[in-house]
Amino acid sequence: MAWIYLLIAGCFEILGVILLNELNRTGKKIFILYLGIAFIFSFSILSLSMREIPMGTAYAIWTGIGTGGGTLISMIFYNESKNIWRITFIGLIVVSAVGLKLIT
Repeated sequence: MAWIYLLIAGCFEILGVILLNELNRTGKKIFILYLGIAFIFSFSILSLSMREIPMGTAYAIWTGIGTGGGTLISMIFYNESKNIWRITFIGLIVVSAVGLKLIT
């Protein structure tokens, strides 16, 4: 169950990154509220996952989900660069997360 919590926390991290981008793009102050809620959920659920998963592993995977997911979302929906190197390094994040899961 802890790994599911970690995945959910990572999804809220991605949502927080998207909301941060929207705040930056539009300047609408309502996104500050949404951003705060997303990060509260993300940190709270991350703490649940850390009851069973070591802190270093949980944090590495959580940030990897946020980084990789945020980058993929930005490439798909915000027309950011789809450079092969960006995609390669996102792939390395995924491989690293799977590796951590296998050894934990």
